[in-house]
Amino acid sequence: MGGLSKDKLRQGLAKIFRLRSWKLALILILLSFFAATLLRFDHIRMTELRDAVLAADSEGDDAKTAKALSDLQGFTLKHIVFNTVEENGQQRITFGTGPFYLENQYLRRAQEAIRKAQEEIDKNAKNPNGNIYQKVAAICDAQGKKYGWRYPDKEYINCWINELAAFPVTDNMDAYGAANLPSTELFRYEFASPQWYPCGSGIVILICVILVIALVIRFFIWFFLKIAVSVVSHPRKK
Repeated sequence: MGGLSKDKLRQGLAKIFRLRSWKLALILILLSFFAATLLRFDHIRMTELRDAVLAADSEGDDAKTAKALSDLQGFTLKHIVFNTVEENGQQRITFGTGPFYLENQYLRRAQEAIRKAQEEIDKNAKNPNGNIYQKVAAICDAQGKKYGWRYPDKEYINCWINELAAFPVTDNMDAYGAANLPSTELFRYEFASPQWYPCGSGIVILICVILVIALVIRFFIWFFLKIAVSVVSHPRKK
């Protein structure tokens, strides 16, 4: 069966290359539209899986989020995914999901860090870290009273994050910011896709490339034959 399949494939390719150039060009145009459609479907599916990750994150279900991340990564690794992302105010095309953040997971971890910091304040107000946390708590409590939010509201957590970042780290403070608040990079994800993969869109793209090569070869053969005929038809006079 394997030999028969290869023979049929060779026969099919031979029939294709026996077609006239304009027919090959027409097939190339149609396949190009088909490839673009398949690439669009892959992009839409990637977006759906990425949205599922963000939805699971907003629900606060870490197990569901991990499963959604695994599904997204698995799909992206086995498909050609074009994506447009914004970087430093400029749009660029990339292969993959582009960067995204598990914001709610980060806020939950930050809430836990702030809760521990508030416990530290109660235990030891004279501790250098405790003094800092007392200052931050006073600032954010005042803003929360003014704007109507409090712990564990997202705005309150962001206030803590911003105010802690405003204090310079010293040796005496034992790098409190890095030690107590998680890095946002731990919650940043970006999955890259291959530039070519033998999926539906990849196979169609490969056929398009073969047709382009065939047309280019035919053009050069036609061009050189035309030159040769011209030389033969108009020989140089001695």
